[in-house]
Amino acid sequence: MNTGRITGGTAKETTRIEAFSDGVFSIAITLLIIELVGVLHSKEEEGILKLLLHHWESLFAFLVGFLTILICWINHHLVFTYIHKVDSKLIWLNAFVLLMVTYTPFPTALLAEYFDKERNLAMAFFGFNYFLMAVAAYSISVYPYKKRMIPPESRELFYFFIVIYRYSIFYNFGTFLICFYSVPLAVALNFIMFIVFAFPKDISQKLLKRKQEKLKAKNASIKATTEV
Repeated sequence: MNTGRITGGTAKETTRIEAFSDGVFSIAITLLIIELVGVLHSKEEEGILKLLLHHWESLFAFLVGFLTILICWINHHLVFTYIHKVDSKLIWLNAFVLLMVTYTPFPTALLAEYFDKERNLAMAFFGFNYFLMAVAAYSISVYPYKKRMIPPESRELFYFFIVIYRYSIFYNFGTFLICFYSVPLAVALNFIMFIVFAFPKDISQKLLKRKQEKLKAKNASIKATTEV
């Protein structure tokens, strides 16, 4: 199956934008540990185990924040594997993605600090970040698809990336609203989203295969009908 890489000695136009983006992702994911290190400077005199248990919210927020940025990078890397051209609008759309990535440590810190006090609102801030990330993911994928920046042999598979990101906008907005009523349910829904976004290519390939099987069965049915 085609991977979307440019062959024949032609350099990808996206090399610099990918390198810059990877640097931003690296910095954002590193900033998450600052909140966790701050726990060690607590004025409370506790043993290591008690200290960690007392600040479990910070550990939870760090884990969620880390997975959020990691999964965002996985999808960003996937999309740019197939893009072979760049224009100014795509650069600005990529900047929107990076804005959401660099913003992530802030709602993560809010989640760590206020999960025990105002967990619904803290979770809602985090949930809204997911919603904006979904909008960014859809934007960075649908634009190059419409502008023919995707190789012809990869467009059919790439289309299903767009489908996943489009539905995720509504899914994440719904999860954001649920944050105000039930934090456990919102966490469960976000966990499901993590699974889907952790393996976007695999899921897209399954969707494409299902479409091809349905089309094949439909054509076979039409052929059988005409023969009768």
